[in-house]
Amino acid sequence: MANSKRQLFLKRRLRVRNKLRSVNAGRVRLSVHRSNKNISAQLIDDVQGVTLASASSLESSLGVVGKNNIEASTKVGAALAERAKKAGVEECYFDRGGFLFHGGVKALADAAREGGLKF
Repeated sequence: MANSKRQLFLKRRLRVRNKLRSVNAGRVRLSVHRSNKNISAQLIDDVQGVTLASASSLESSLGVVGKNNIEASTKVGAALAERAKKAGVEECYFDRGGFLFHGGVKALADAAREGGLKF
């Protein structure tokens, strides 16, 4: 029987995450979640199990509430990079989950790199 889109997404997410974990042990993870209406990102310390910084297009301070486009992704990435500096994080690894590195996910990554995060 053919796999559903959701099952394929979950398999892809686990495959990506497990490969990244084996290579980047001990580093902070930049995890991205994209829905049809919003995009969000978190810096997660997997060793301690805490979120160090986060940003989302749901925040009214960014001015892109309810949007999931390149502009919103760029603002979220820049805000996350700024908050990461305040939290003392300079290096991380990029966990795209099951999402393709294309469009909004790529724009978020590029904005975070421009903001000073290294990955």
